[in-house]
Amino acid sequence: MTKLNSIGIAKEPKDTLIVVAMSGGVDSSTVAAMMKSEGYQVIGITLKLYDDSKQISQSKQCCAGQDIMDAKRVADKLNIEHRILYYQNKFKEGVINNFVDSYLKGETPIPCVQCNKTVKFKDLLDEAKRLKADALVTGHYVKSVTEKNNTEMYRGIDLNRDQSYFLFNTTKDQLNFLRFPLGGLLKNETRNIARKLDLNVADKPDSQDICFVPNGDYVSVIEKLRPNSFNKGNIKNMKGEVIGVHNGIINYTIGQRKGIGVSDKIPLYVVNINANKNEITVGSKENLVKTQISLKDINIITNNKDDFKKELFVKVRSTGRLIKAKIDLKNTSAKVNLLEEEYGIAPGQACVFYSKNNQGYKVLGGGWIQG
Repeated sequence: MTKLNSIGIAKEPKDTLIVVAMSGGVDSSTVAAMMKSEGYQVIGITLKLYDDSKQISQSKQCCAGQDIMDAKRVADKLNIEHRILYYQNKFKEGVINNFVDSYLKGETPIPCVQCNKTVKFKDLLDEAKRLKADALVTGHYVKSVTEKNNTEMYRGIDLNRDQSYFLFNTTKDQLNFLRFPLGGLLKNETRNIARKLDLNVADKPDSQDICFVPNGDYVSVIEKLRPNSFNKGNIKNMKGEVIGVHNGIINYTIGQRKGIGVSDKIPLYVVNINANKNEITVGSKENLVKTQISLKDINIITNNKDDFKKELFVKVRSTGRLIKAKIDLKNTSAKVNLLEEEYGIAPGQACVFYSKNNQGYKVLGGGWIQG
């Protein structure tokens, strides 16, 4: 019987065809080089997701024109096949429009989750299967453990780079086809590998902004796509008294302190956004405290239901901490009771579930925060 190779498939690397999602950055480029050096058959695929302007292509983002050229140069150096898929329409429909609609509902969206769920782990994954690949390999910093043809996801060991929060909406079938070789590496180790392999992107800065939002200015994106979305409305305090006027709810997010447009003797924060009434409510930091969360559109990826009987943790923002919690699942919804107080939990963000075992913190799934 053939033993499992380094990505958990019962084939010799030379007989294993993999597709590497190459964004043009150091992480995915290093993954492609690692897989090639281990003897796998590698096809690199880069996605063109939007029509980038000069302003966007010069910012620190992925999937812009320069990144496509960088991916092609790496593929040429590695002597692997490289393809470009033009998914601008799919990306606009599945990600950008969803992003705008979410803000107009008074939510704080996470387009990277939608991109992974739709374009990357659906359309790109389908393309990889069409090519008869054995796996789709990415440069995400998450650990995957494959046993008996089932893959489980864990936090990456580099907690400053861990991307498990963004991948909670992956389906079990998708996860079984995906591999994440960087999950056991620190970022500086990845760059060192890239330097040793003489990759031109070894010292390339990481993408920082949402790819279609130049310089973090999401308001200008919404203004361009939905110019009639900037309706003025009331700003109220916690007593329901009108204390100011805002220029459109899309200018605000839960927990925001600066740029609210009103002041008091104590610092004021955005506590609630009511899209139906076009109102903003502000209050003190203490008014942001929450210990209960309602979730919708639950996605469970663990293969072991007993995981929910263990000590559970949740993460309510990508840069947030793990919080001890109890989770009451109800089919596609859930109630989460936090065992520690948390500030500024925003509708539209994800709440991701974790449990701990000897492999690390395992991702059980998650859902979208309603309130």
